[in-house]
Amino acid sequence: MNNTEPQLTWCCTSEALRVVVHRRNLTRTIVIALLVGSVLFAINQLDVVISGHADAGTWIKIGLTYLVPFCVANIGLLLGCRRRGEPEH
Repeated sequence: MNNTEPQLTWCCTSEALRVVVHRRNLTRTIVIALLVGSVLFAINQLDVVISGHADAGTWIKIGLTYLVPFCVANIGLLLGCRRRGEPEH
């Protein structure tokens, strides 16, 4: 049984969005964001949270700690599967 799917590619914004939200890709980028974000959270903010000094600004930073690797993973995904030779829309 062959479980390989053809690689999704894109050349315009709507196709890029389709690639990003594809179940397989979305699962991978979320896992990456959770792993990398958790390490960064532990390094940068865990002591503040444990000490009880986390304020709204701290929680915003924590959210960004997970959002940034999610965005980076998606950029890498899109750079790796862009169709060449077609104009970008």
